[in-house]
Amino acid sequence: MYIPPLFSALREAFASGYSIKTLRGDLSAGLTIGIIAIPLAMALAIAVGVPPQHGLYTVLIGGSVIALLGGSRFNVSGPTAAFVVILLPITQQFGVGGLLLCTAMAGVILISMAFLRAGALLQFIPYPVTLGFTAGIGVVIATLQIKDAFGLENIEPAANYVEQLGALVNALPSIHMGDTVVAAVTLAVLIIWPRFVPKIPGHLVALTVGSFIGLALNNADIAVATLGDRFSYTVDGIEHPGIPPFLPSFLWPWELPGPDGQPLVLSFELFRQLLAPAFAIAMLGAIESLLCAVVADGMANTKHDPNGELLGQGIGNILAPMFGGITATAAIARSAANVRAGAYSPIAAITHAGVVLLAMLFLAPLFSHLPMAALAALLLMVAWNMSEPKHVIHTLRIAPRNDVLILLTCLSLTVLFDMVLAVGVGLLLAAGLFIKSMSDLTDTATVDSQQHDIPDLPNSVAVYAIRGPLFFGAAEKALSVLRKFNPEIRVAIIDMRAVPMLDMTALAALSNVLNDYQKNDIGIIFLGTSAKVRHEMRRAGIRLANHKLSYVNSPSMAQARALRWLYSTHNTEDLIDTAP
Repeated sequence: MYIPPLFSALREAFASGYSIKTLRGDLSAGLTIGIIAIPLAMALAIAVGVPPQHGLYTVLIGGSVIALLGGSRFNVSGPTAAFVVILLPITQQFGVGGLLLCTAMAGVILISMAFLRAGALLQFIPYPVTLGFTAGIGVVIATLQIKDAFGLENIEPAANYVEQLGALVNALPSIHMGDTVVAAVTLAVLIIWPRFVPKIPGHLVALTVGSFIGLALNNADIAVATLGDRFSYTVDGIEHPGIPPFLPSFLWPWELPGPDGQPLVLSFELFRQLLAPAFAIAMLGAIESLLCAVVADGMANTKHDPNGELLGQGIGNILAPMFGGITATAAIARSAANVRAGAYSPIAAITHAGVVLLAMLFLAPLFSHLPMAALAALLLMVAWNMSEPKHVIHTLRIAPRNDVLILLTCLSLTVLFDMVLAVGVGLLLAAGLFIKSMSDLTDTATVDSQQHDIPDLPNSVAVYAIRGPLFFGAAEKALSVLRKFNPEIRVAIIDMRAVPMLDMTALAALSNVLNDYQKNDIGIIFLGTSAKVRHEMRRAGIRLANHKLSYVNSPSMAQARALRWLYSTHNTEDLIDTAP
């Protein structure tokens, strides 16, 4: 039984030589990424319908555990924008407790995938599928931020995207000028600042500017909603605004509130309902984490362990919900920034979790002054970067028609319905179009005497050439030519040198053709079958028979055997077919 490795990335980093210099690089990178992660973690937690501290708990527990145990040296894990479209409906239907329980179930699935060596299988997901649902997620996230960016009121959770747009349009008369100004200024700083001062994180400056403007507007009696207005915590019966300035305590997910505000009641039905979204979380988490690891490897010229990374992600997503953390996975933007900041080992990601810890303990009161509109602007920028509109447009221009269809289908379904349906339909569509393309490459043709490399054959010998894989999508079309035989033909040479494989559907169809040939007393000579193809044919009962069926390796042998069959009048030793 295969056991995926623990601590593989950490062990690799230390084995390649760890020093004081690399430690300084890790600490510096961890500090940089930690500063980036703090507002993003809170904003993404709010986006999935939970208090902002749950995002920080995710980084603190999930980010550090995954970095310590995982298979990528540079992956930085925490809440990511990709999960918003999956997690928000879970929160709305099952509450915080249901969300955390679903996350833990996804962790178990990720561990199972690691033991099944599924890390290598995820490379077979087509790029248009990934690009399509990623762009669709960006559109959905941007739409969800319009409410806070403009301070809109009286918007109820919508069942689908179309209803969401309708609710936003109906709520436009309630727009708040203060929130709109803060969002606009924050967004402008996010766009402009990195172009002139790229070394200082733009979102940190933008949120600071947005907070000061929000404070100034509030002092001028222009209302601006803040994080402290929206969220609070209770200690000893006293309610405090913002987020709690202390560490999370251990609590089973089902002890947290469900949709009715009461602790969840564990039941088989609850697990059944959560199983599908748990699979979706696990699959998306695996895809995003491994893609992130590939990107980081390309930047740092390293190699990750995919199954070790899945194992680390699974354990992290089991432990994080026990301390209030939501779903964690590797973030491409933060991991790339980690590499650029000089990281060398997973200690950088562990350091970034330590930075979040210090911020929780000492800066929590300041977070209550963050304007909700500023956080919405930050997520709008995240959504824009995630959707990659320029890249999508470029891909639509240059990609083959089938890939364009897959991309647009995944994007549309992600926006209008959900990502799970989009990925499922995208994969089925990609598979179907691939089968169609492969079947178009497979054909069977009658070869005349001037085209084939078997000279001097009489008219009673026909030569057919099969080109391409014989599988369920192409077998009937390819073999239909063989069914149209001439009654004058006594021997058929079937050239299979260009057939790399065949499946059971092809074997069944081929057996039916051979039966028809034998009923009409036509001998069959297979030319150039590979060892694998010949083995499969023999297992299916397509075996040697005197004057009926033979396997040969070369055109000259095919010619000689065909002529012997034609001109022999009785069975002798020279007619016995043996596989060369």
